[in-house]
Order: sequence, then structure tokens, then C-alpha cells
Amino acid sequence: MNNIFFIILLVYISAVTNISNFEGSCSKEDGCSATHNNYAKEINEWATKIRDKITFALEQYQSCERANCSCHKAVIDKDLAPFSEGITRELIEQAGSKGTKYQIFNGKLYREKECHFPARCAGIEHYLKALAPKLPDMDLIINTRDWPQVNHVWGHKKVPVFSFSKTKDHYDIMYPTWSFWEGGPAIALYPTGIGRWDKHRLSISVAAENWPWEKKEEKGFFRGSRTNEERDALILLSRSKPELVDAQYTKNQAWKSDADTLYAPPATEVSFEDHCKYKYLFNYRGVAASFRFKHLFLCKSLVFHVGDQWLEFFYPSLKPWVHYVPVNPKAKQEEIKEYIEYFKENDSLAKAIADRGFQHIWDNLTDKDVKCYWRKLLKKYVKLLKYEVKRDESLIIV
Repeated sequence: MNNIFFIILLVYISAVTNISNFEGSCSKEDGCSATHNNYAKEINEWATKIRDKITFALEQYQSCERANCSCHKAVIDKDLAPFSEGITRELIEQAGSKGTKYQIFNGKLYREKECHFPARCAGIEHYLKALAPKLPDMDLIINTRDWPQVNHVWGHKKVPVFSFSKTKDHYDIMYPTWSFWEGGPAIALYPTGIGRWDKHRLSISVAAENWPWEKKEEKGFFRGSRTNEERDALILLSRSKPELVDAQYTKNQAWKSDADTLYAPPATEVSFEDHCKYKYLFNYRGVAASFRFKHLFLCKSLVFHVGDQWLEFFYPSLKPWVHYVPVNPKAKQEEIKEYIEYFKENDSLAKAIADRGFQHIWDNLTDKDVKCYWRKLLKKYVKLLKYEVKRDESLIIV
């Protein structure tokens, strides 16, 4: 009995001592209470700003027409606007060194003998061959590199080059990337490239059903190689707050040592389907736009899209705060942490944005929409040609 009494007495003394120490170190006299109040006020103001941004974005948002890929029509008009005075044969010749020459002639598709990236060319040709029989004759210069070619800020001559991705500083005309069908980034999980968007739509959406919102882990998630330093803050946050974020670097072709993964062993790759286990998915640009962006929405998870400089043709139809959460590419660990914690505390808001993002991609980025975009783009483009297209005998039939 005496031993029990002694233990209780020690617990009581310890508790009183802790309270006393807390009060001594956090008194009004030395400003602790004021500091806490100021911090709470800043948090509340920040949370209010986020909610106001979401409210304003929803008030301004108008959903687009689903028929005939019309969600993306404005992109075609904007990309072709710099060439409104017409495209001459000379402009095509000047553009030739910046991409692979294709020609549609008498309903058939032709291409230069050499293609820098055969799988990428195959991904493009899948759609062009299907459309060629019903298209007028035309010459096309299609860039299969990762980066765009015609930067007007750098003084590049305005020539018509088709690229899958660009920034606002480029004249390049965006087309649906090859990876909708073939030739996406090749990694261990996808050794022949990501490819076949039509199949991923089905497999990832099934995974989303297996991981409904209430079963997902309340964590930020990212797997990818260190193609740029914008990703470092999230990786470092994951190391300091693993209960909040699971983000790790994988290998890429340039990997030489752990220094290339911020001095940690490279992580194994994770399938798109397994991304669906997490509520908050982060998207970062790579060398240009990120190939993973469209896939993340299919998980019905909340997508955090970092940076708004790089575009693909379907990006403008997605609206910040409506379909995804925009994050500054220079955001520090603390800011990223605050975003995640805010949406953890406002779960219904997070789910609503995630659901809208999924539905928009599901409804407006089908394989049919991709083919539709190609068709509309090329029909408008060919009207700008100011010369009679003649068969180029140096090209081979595809």
C-alpha cells in the first residue's frame, strides 16, 4: 500500500512541476500568450484566404461544352493566331531543322526516313494515319523533343513547329503528346513507356474505386526522379515529417550516385494505380510539362499542381482551386506543410476539388477527344498554308 501511495505522489508532483514550468516559461509578461495569439491569427487569416480563393474560383468558373472536344478549342485558336497572315513554303523549310517533317498527301501519311525517337513518332502516327484519309494535303514539322523550339523572347523567327508542350514564351503549336498512345517515359514499371492513355483511364479509375476517399491515407505523395530542384522542398519535408508526406526520389537515366537523389538511396517506382492510396498527390514539371499530370486526377485524389509555366493542350481547361490546388514552385517546406494541413482540416473541400478534377479529366480527355483535337487542329492549320502542297519524294510512307 505504501508503495502505491508513493508512486501516486510522484506522479502528482511531476504533473504539478510540469504545469509550473510551463507557466513559468510561457507567461504573459514575456509575451508567450501574445505570440501564440499572433500565430493563431496568421493561421486563421491564411485559411480564410484559401477558402476565399476557392469560393471566388467557383463563382467565376463555367464548365465547358463536352461535345467535339470543345473544351480545348480556344487553345487551337490561340496557338494558330501568330500565323494568321498565312504560312508560306519558305516558313516550312525554315522550320524543318526544328523537328521531323511529315506530309499528308492524297489521304496518306509520309515522314522523313529518320526519326529521332521512333516510339514517339509511332505515338504521333497512330492518330495521323487514322485521320489522313479525310484530311487535305499538308506539310507538318513535328518536334518530338521534350522542349519547345520557337522562343519569341529569345528572338527566334516565327516558324510553324508543332510541340507537345511549351511555355507562354513560345510560338510552338501544341499537339497531343505521343504518350497518349506510345513512347512515354520508360521506367522499370513501364519499360516501353507510359503510353495507352485509354488503358490507364480504366485501370487507374478501378484503383480509385478500390481506394475511396475515406480509405485513402491522409498524406502527400510523390515518386519521381530529380529532374529539377523544384521538387526538393517536398522531399525534405517528407524526411522531417514522414507522417505528413511520403515523397522520395527514384533513379533516372542521369543517376550516378545518391547525391543525385539528395543523398538518399533511390526509391522504387510506384504505379499510377498505387498512387490512389493517398489523398494528396503532387505534380511537378519535368524537363518540360509532366506526363503524369493527367493520370493523377483519375485517382480521385486532391492534386497539388506546382507551377503554371509549362502547358500541354488540355491544361488551360483545368482551373486552379476548381480542379486542383496551385502551388508556387518556390514554395518552402513550411508553406507546403500548411497546404496539406489546411486540407486535412477541411476534408470536404479537399474531396470536392478532387471529385471535380477527376470528372473534368474523365469527361473531356478521352481517346476520342485526343483524336478530335488532332483533327480540328490540322483542319484549321491547313487553311493557313499559302502554297500548293506537292509530294515530297524524299519522305517515306508510314
